[in-house]
Amino acid sequence: MGREVSESCVESLLIEMVSSYCNRFYADKPELAARRIEAIGYQVGHQLSERYTMERPRFIDHLEAIKFICKDFWSEIFKKQIDNLKTNHRGTFVLQDNRFRWLSRMSIESSPETTGSSQDGEDKAAQAMSMHLYFPCGIIRGALSNLGIPCAVSADISHLPACSFVIRIKA
Repeated sequence: MGREVSESCVESLLIEMVSSYCNRFYADKPELAARRIEAIGYQVGHQLSERYTMERPRFIDHLEAIKFICKDFWSEIFKKQIDNLKTNHRGTFVLQDNRFRWLSRMSIESSPETTGSSQDGEDKAAQAMSMHLYFPCGIIRGALSNLGIPCAVSADISHLPACSFVIRIKA
């Protein structure tokens, strides 16, 4: 039987990690905080990919590896497959999760009294939420790197709790 970690523990760890890097370690350097959080995700994704592909033959092409990420890898981490996969057949893939678990309990609503204008509060809350996406982007990039696919990964949260991960494979 494989080792498992409580989902609530992982979510709490992610929240605390983002809070620590953004508010304590690099409070005045959000770009550096984002890079550090993504680097931790990269290491986690690299190791998880190693664990989940131990018994598998090497993937033949990029599409096969991306399908592995969408089905098997995502199922291991989030207990469901990616809802939609799109590609332009030129090295760009979009993975759509209609209810991304790590964002499903978060809210970007903020009170105007504590943040100034309502729009400023929503912008700050959305920016804080986007910091939580560097970790899963790093996980995806680390997993694909371990599979021999160098790439860049970004996320879009324009329709919460849905989240899109854009993978651009480097030539």
